[in-house]
Amino acid sequence: MDLNLKKDRNLRRKPSIDVSSLVYGKIPPQAKELEEAVLGAVMLEKGAFDTVIEILKAECFYVEAHQIIFNAMTKLAAKSSPVDILTVTEELKSMGSLDQIGGPFSVMKLTNMVVSSANIEAHARIILQKFIQRELIRISGEILSESYEDTADVFDLLDSAESKLFEVTNNHLRKNYDSIDRVLVNTMKRIEDLRNKGDDITGVPSGFPSLDKVTYGWQSTDLIIIAARPSVGKTAFALNLARNAALHPRFPKGAAVFSLEMSSGQIVQRILSAESEIKLEKISRGKLEEYEMKKLMTHGIERLAKAPIFIDDTPALNIFELRAKCRRLVHNHGVGVIIIDYLQLMSGSGDGRTNREQEISKISRDLKGLAKELQVPVIALSQLSRDVEKRKDGNKMPQLSDLRESGAIEQDADMVMFLYRPEYYEINTNEMGESNKGETHVRIAKHRNGQLDTIKLRAVLEYQRFEDDGSLENPGGGGNPFAGMRPQQGGGGHEEAKLYIQKGSKMNDPNFDDGYEDAPF
Repeated sequence: MDLNLKKDRNLRRKPSIDVSSLVYGKIPPQAKELEEAVLGAVMLEKGAFDTVIEILKAECFYVEAHQIIFNAMTKLAAKSSPVDILTVTEELKSMGSLDQIGGPFSVMKLTNMVVSSANIEAHARIILQKFIQRELIRISGEILSESYEDTADVFDLLDSAESKLFEVTNNHLRKNYDSIDRVLVNTMKRIEDLRNKGDDITGVPSGFPSLDKVTYGWQSTDLIIIAARPSVGKTAFALNLARNAALHPRFPKGAAVFSLEMSSGQIVQRILSAESEIKLEKISRGKLEEYEMKKLMTHGIERLAKAPIFIDDTPALNIFELRAKCRRLVHNHGVGVIIIDYLQLMSGSGDGRTNREQEISKISRDLKGLAKELQVPVIALSQLSRDVEKRKDGNKMPQLSDLRESGAIEQDADMVMFLYRPEYYEINTNEMGESNKGETHVRIAKHRNGQLDTIKLRAVLEYQRFEDDGSLENPGGGGNPFAGMRPQQGGGGHEEAKLYIQKGSKMNDPNFDDGYEDAPF
């Protein structure tokens, strides 16, 4: 066959290929003309850049030259310099990028694309929409690629996908400002609701009246730090808070406990000990008498089976995983308080470019952001440095400067509380010579929206319980801090709730059941 004839047939065959059916042959979403119009409008009208910078970042532009020009504009604005054709050209020259974008003529040409900046905000939002579409395509491609890997854990993939999508939302879809009239309406409605409620507790109850008298409950959007030296009782206190919130007869709230230090089984044993008043040691070893076993079933398991408490014992949890899990727990199960045990065990971005202090600072900021986003209080336990032990004046009461690894923790927190037990330092009697066994000082060292105070509780750590000081002299109530209180009519709707435990996300777990498994009782 003639070679020229074969070439001719090949040429005629090519147009029949359906290029649109090839996914990677499609042109990414873009709006180049609008990008030119926005950049041109910024250089023509003073103040236009302030409108655009609230919506767009340099990476939102599809054309690389436009990204470079917008970066130059951002640098000029940071120096409070005017943004026009001449200043942008000079800034690009100093950056060594003028030739890369096509020279001065390319900058000047942008201003010919627009007459005024009247529609600049609408144009900027369209550019943002196109960028988000491109990001969704990119993220979807990464998820597809990772999903084909046999070694990938499916829940790791879900967490990764959710964190990437959240990053797009968090970085590019920010909440706009509110006018005071709109905020006033919402504020007055809340004040009216609290006034009609006729109760001092405005947040999630702690279960300790003396503490609630100062805090009025844990407030939504607040980051609360509870810090102490090891073995003082941080975890026991936090689990008391979770149990008290979930079992409160009038204002029950679901509680999520993220334990990075202990397994879910150990956490449940501690809650059972506090609820049933059976020593933790006996429960842990299984050395229970017959009457204790009956007490465990009736006073412990029977009540806890109805408690909306959710436990996650995933080790080295990072902030992206935490945020994803908390979002599901709040939206799907109505969780009203989040407890993390403890902050220094969380992992950061893991990019290796930051030291541990910077990493902890980022985690504390993200925890505050999580509380604001989900409108629930976040309680994070924290370790204290050894500086407490080094003091020579005999005063071992913790201070804000004792918070371990980062000063950002005290800055980000709305409330910082310290637990202090004199007997921890072998101080076994008070100034009156009386035994202070179990005496625990809860010192509120920072309270952004209230007063500072020190509340005395009594720790009964063999039962993993904390009680208002003096309450041990009035036994009865079977470990229930709400004995004698009437449940609220209409209830909190948690009667059918269960105690859930979320294990590490491994699909090969033989007890796997959609991410959650019922506790083994």
